[in-house]
Amino acid sequence: MNDDDRRLIAESLGGRRDAFGELVTRYQARLYNAAVRLVDSPDDAADVVQDAFLNAYQSLHAFKGDAEFFTWLYRIAFNGAISLKRKKRPAKSLGAADGEPGYEPADPSDYVRTGHALERSEEDALLHAALARLSPEHREALTMKDLDGLRYEQMAELLGVPVGTVRSRLHRARLELRGLLAQLDAENETNGEGGSVHPPTPTDYPAPPGPPTRGSP
Repeated sequence: MNDDDRRLIAESLGGRRDAFGELVTRYQARLYNAAVRLVDSPDDAADVVQDAFLNAYQSLHAFKGDAEFFTWLYRIAFNGAISLKRKKRPAKSLGAADGEPGYEPADPSDYVRTGHALERSEEDALLHAALARLSPEHREALTMKDLDGLRYEQMAELLGVPVGTVRSRLHRARLELRGLLAQLDAENETNGEGGSVHPPTPTDYPAPPGPPTRGSP
């Protein structure tokens, strides 16, 4: 996190309300542009941004500063946008058909789709255990893409790296996750826990796979 943001956050927590107003001024246009892409409506985007800043102000004491302030703010806005979209339309399937908005080329490592695996209750504990063992960089990439449903361009903006770096990082993260899932599964079998769960295979997903949507809780 940059020093100026850190200073304004500290001053805001210290009681200077104008300090948080400076953060709003600094990031509101950028957040609004991101929100419009999420909800496809200027009015809804304005509501999402307003709610995000309000929630951020009320939760500022919980911000640990281990990520950029805008990244944290974006995640608040993203959750608000998803909640709004859930209220306005029915749930969608995880796979986006070829040619539909939001379709992205298949990644060779797409046989490990975090969002899809989370839909399987029997794999939930195994998946979360594997995620906990991932490097922070890889866990962040998987969370943004497969759980939050961000596009590569959005991830690049948040992480401050080129889109190519995002793709490479996500590819390595999925391969690492696959190895961890296999390792944990083997440990379960060795310990005699039974009911082993194997990593998803390519046939478990639509072909070609598209980014998962979070239309259901």
